[in-house]
Amino acid sequence: MAKEKIQKTNAMRLLDSAGLDYEMASYDYDESDLSGVHAASELGVSPEIVFKTLVTRGDGNAFFVFVIPVAESLDLKKAARVSGNKKIEMIHVKEILDITGYIRGGCSPIGMKIEYPTYIDETAQLYEKIYFSAGKRGVQIILDPEELASVTGGIFADLTEY
Repeated sequence: MAKEKIQKTNAMRLLDSAGLDYEMASYDYDESDLSGVHAASELGVSPEIVFKTLVTRGDGNAFFVFVIPVAESLDLKKAARVSGNKKIEMIHVKEILDITGYIRGGCSPIGMKIEYPTYIDETAQLYEKIYFSAGKRGVQIILDPEELASVTGGIFADLTEY
């Protein structure tokens, strides 16, 4: 059976216009399990190299993006500290589309409606390439983490719970 051609997402178009080389990978997503661990399993890769995009609300209703390994949890205290906030909280699932332009399970750190301050877990730097959402469920971008940081203005930091 021929694999269907992946349609370019906004994130891919932005990488193209930045002149960055990336790869794409697709998998069959499960509406009942949109977790990144499931995505890693479907892609046949280690969850350590697959990253999820989390959107948070900080002081003064400002939004911040955190990109962390799919099997990990964001440490809200570390997130607040690194982003210069007293407190950080996850946005509600119902808010994702309005805030980012993406749907749950397909939120990319690249190409949101507004470019929010972005922080990438420092473990990404251990790998030549990492996987993250291309902005559509079932599609991942594979990119050098330094290039992800350059295109998002991302800052590497210790972000996960131990």
